[in-house]
Amino acid sequence: MIKMRRAKSFLILRILPQFQVFQKQQCTSILLCFVSPHLFFFSPLQACGDPKAKPSYLVDKNLESAVKFIVRKFPAVETRNNNQQLAQLQKEKSEILKNLALYYFTFVDVMEFKDHVCELLNTIDACQVFFDITVNFDLTKNYLDLVVTYTTLMTILSRIEERKAIIGLYNYAHEMTHGASDREYPRLGQMIVDYENPLKKMMEEFVPHGKVRELLQMVYPRRNLSADQWRNAQLLSLISAPSTMLNPAQSDTMPCEYLSLDTMEKWIVFGFILCHSVLNSDAAALPLWKLALQSSTCLCLFRDEVFHIHKAAEDLYNKRINDIRECKEQALGSMHRERRKFLRSALKELATVLADQPGLLGPKALFVFMALSFARDEIIWLLRHADNIQKKSTDDFIDKHIAELIFYMEELRAHVRKYGPVMQRYYVQYLSGFDAVVLNELVQNLSVCPEDESIIMSSFVNTMTSLSVKQGKPSLLVLSKRKVAYTSVSKASLGIADHKELGKMMNTIIFHTKMVDSLVEMLVETSDLCSSSVWSFPPRADTPSASLCSAHTSCPAHTRDRSLSLCNMFLDEMAKQARNLITDICTEQCTLSDQLLPKHCAKTISQAVNKKSKKATGKKGEPEREKPGVESMRKNRLLVTNLDKLHTALSELCFSINYVPNLAVWEHTFTPREYLTSHLEIRFTKSIVGMTMYNQATQEIAKPSELLTSVRAYMTVLQSIENYVTIDITRVFNNVLLQQTQHLDSHGEPTITSLYTNWYLETLLRQVSNGHIAYFPAMKAFVNLPTENELTFNAEEYSDISEMRSLSELLGPYGMKFLSESLMWHISSQVAELKKLVVENMEVLTQMRTSFDKPEHMAALFKKLTSVDSVLKRMTIIGVILSFRSLAQEALRDCYIMSSCLVIVYEFVCFQVAMNVYELSSAAGLPCEIDPALVVALSSQKKNISPEEEYKIACLLMVFVAVSLPTLASNVMSQYSPAIEGHCNNIHCLAKAINQIAAALFTIHKGSIEDRLKEFLALASSSLLKIGQETDKMTTRNRESVYLLLDMIVQESPFLTMDLLESCFPYVLLRNAYHAVYKQSISANA
Repeated sequence: MIKMRRAKSFLILRILPQFQVFQKQQCTSILLCFVSPHLFFFSPLQACGDPKAKPSYLVDKNLESAVKFIVRKFPAVETRNNNQQLAQLQKEKSEILKNLALYYFTFVDVMEFKDHVCELLNTIDACQVFFDITVNFDLTKNYLDLVVTYTTLMTILSRIEERKAIIGLYNYAHEMTHGASDREYPRLGQMIVDYENPLKKMMEEFVPHGKVRELLQMVYPRRNLSADQWRNAQLLSLISAPSTMLNPAQSDTMPCEYLSLDTMEKWIVFGFILCHSVLNSDAAALPLWKLALQSSTCLCLFRDEVFHIHKAAEDLYNKRINDIRECKEQALGSMHRERRKFLRSALKELATVLADQPGLLGPKALFVFMALSFARDEIIWLLRHADNIQKKSTDDFIDKHIAELIFYMEELRAHVRKYGPVMQRYYVQYLSGFDAVVLNELVQNLSVCPEDESIIMSSFVNTMTSLSVKQGKPSLLVLSKRKVAYTSVSKASLGIADHKELGKMMNTIIFHTKMVDSLVEMLVETSDLCSSSVWSFPPRADTPSASLCSAHTSCPAHTRDRSLSLCNMFLDEMAKQARNLITDICTEQCTLSDQLLPKHCAKTISQAVNKKSKKATGKKGEPEREKPGVESMRKNRLLVTNLDKLHTALSELCFSINYVPNLAVWEHTFTPREYLTSHLEIRFTKSIVGMTMYNQATQEIAKPSELLTSVRAYMTVLQSIENYVTIDITRVFNNVLLQQTQHLDSHGEPTITSLYTNWYLETLLRQVSNGHIAYFPAMKAFVNLPTENELTFNAEEYSDISEMRSLSELLGPYGMKFLSESLMWHISSQVAELKKLVVENMEVLTQMRTSFDKPEHMAALFKKLTSVDSVLKRMTIIGVILSFRSLAQEALRDCYIMSSCLVIVYEFVCFQVAMNVYELSSAAGLPCEIDPALVVALSSQKKNISPEEEYKIACLLMVFVAVSLPTLASNVMSQYSPAIEGHCNNIHCLAKAINQIAAALFTIHKGSIEDRLKEFLALASSSLLKIGQETDKMTTRNRESVYLLLDMIVQESPFLTMDLLESCFPYVLLRNAYHAVYKQSISANA
């Protein structure tokens, strides 16, 4: 506890260990060493007022009565005759002492700080120290900062409502434990009572100290000018006077030029509050005070603690209420709004010139730090007032362009950091070649200069003269400040009050020395925005400024969390805006790409044909359709399209995102580009799925080719983003497109793979099963059949070879594999039903298998079979699914080069080796003798019987199909069409179904595929030959068309040959069948 207290008040005790041993002249040195310790005090004090951070004893219900008693009696201590109210306190005294020690001794430190400040101020008055902000800048600034810090600390102390409770609880616990009050308690309690109204108390204390007006009379009015005055003076402009561009920027008050306006306003407001009598006695003080009241309505005390100027002034100055209210009415944001507008253009010009000519940073360094300071003041003013202004009806406190101003500040800061060595080299030469000469002349012209002072100044001049670039950085800064401070005392042998030119020159030398020694510190002093981390951010965040996302290292945890939250929000908002712009550009480009689709050229071709044949072109007055590319033809360069505006806005945002690679905030590192990448991935994913335009109610979906065109247009825009910002757009494509090849993406949402798979299975193929669509092998597409109920889509537009290739490009090998697996699942379901039908007819099929050479017996057995039509229908469905899969595999093979590599492998490997690469081959789209996906699907079926029984069922299934083929001849839809090279009822798909099912089943059961197909061919040939002897025309109406199925089966099979077919079925019958169907087709079309 004692160590903690010592650590917190270390600076005070170091500054003033023993005042009496110092000579009065040394008080200025003490003041110069003063480092504001308010950060050590304010954090614990502010935590007392935070509901989340306040000590738990203040909200403990068991201690509520004790706390109220202590506060009511404060600062008196009455432990006798109050045992009932303090009983609970007695139980927890040790814990209270332990947990409240930090807060209690912080109050004690505040009291000691107050005592030291009062003593130091009295000593300064006794020494008659000379203060003039234009002469001894650092000494005067530290003096005023001391007064403001003291006032701020005592004001915040009075705002802590629980101060009496904390101090009283600790003291009562101390007395119960040690039998006596803490030794600091009497003085501390009296201080709390005295400073109930801190401003009035300090007004009494500061009667002897009144130097504010003299200190700032020459500086503040010159700094607090309007934007029009700045503009007329061409402030901060390097190109307004080209002839003087290389001349160094000079001023008699160099440090005052970049002094914070907010700091000066604090000096004035608090100074005149404490020294109120000056307003009546000094005529020049009143205008200065009014000017400060007209500039701001509130001042920042610490973080988000603010001091409302006009309210406090009205409470303290009853006689000047009219003046105060007049100033309050004028304290609007219009003047600051115009300042920000001017600074945006001025900083942009300054940053542009310095980027082109960085050598000007040397002579014009003062302009840079003035610009940073002015901009910093206006930004902090806006953020502070936007959160604390009472009248929010005006737009003066909402600035959508503040990000631009912060950006230009970052540009200037970057120039200073990058070209710091240039500036250091310039000012080393300036100090030795100019400042040393001028200082030497001033010293030589001094009318009175004691010997000691002459030796010091001569040594100082010699040190400056001997400086060189190779020597490195000089150590003149501390020496210069000490010399100025020493000569500010009234009894100094060389008083600076009588030699103001010397003081001004020393200020200039100090500034030039900072340009060599302390460039980073100067950037912090003039452009640090860490105090703005406690204020709300503007609604627009599109600037690469890390300053707003940082905070002081002594900030508590909740401030750090807020800094991290604001930084995350800041970058996320930038990425969202960039993403929205990119989305709008992609929409425009997709619209332009859509105009180039083949479907839109029909009308243009029709108009051209009609124009050539001089036919009427439809309705009169119909507007002519604009041709694609018209949007690129411009008659005026000033014509700006919506796409131009989007690209301009996007380039600005991307420049901001790309400005810094990383932002370090506390122990976290933020990467702006990753935010954009993440948002692009999410939006690209949603856009791809959205562009499918899938409607579950109407089962409508975009054609794959149109979706592919839109995706390519989208990807083209995304690739162009690499021209704006350094991101790996290929990674975005890989992540998004690879997820779209899966059933669900990383967020569990459906992908284009799942949407198209469901649509082809549930919509297109289901309509094929219903007889509304047929597969045309000649066209390699599914085509709508004329029916009573017209379909809402054209099957050919979704299943021709170009659409299937587009689908393969969209889904990729992984997606097509998922499509194949889904198709195989449906085939597996059909095979399971077929097996059930086989089991129902097993006895009859077993007899028919061995009686194919007995026609009469076969005819009798066939009549005993059931569900013959169901078997053929299910096999046809399987054939249709396999035909669709064949189209998909062919399209996949055409799209990827890997398939051609595997073809070469196939040419040099034997059949047994090829079996091991079937799965890889199928994934590349190559046709396989045995379909691995079908084998896997059929193998996964539940088996409740022995393998021998399964094998028998598989054999009988082929028998069932073979003996059922003749029944197809009686179907009117079984007529073969040479134009489509198939049948309108899709029975031509039986060829693929029979071969693929047989190969898969007998591969699973390790049977001979060739033998079983020979058996099937024998049974089928025998059954079909029998219908040649039938006399019923209804039964044999499409006999020739059914004969052709045998030829199709052999042509489709890698295991059967035409020689084998010739041995079972005369080829002359096939030739005659082809002749008959072609002749019938010609007569039907005639």
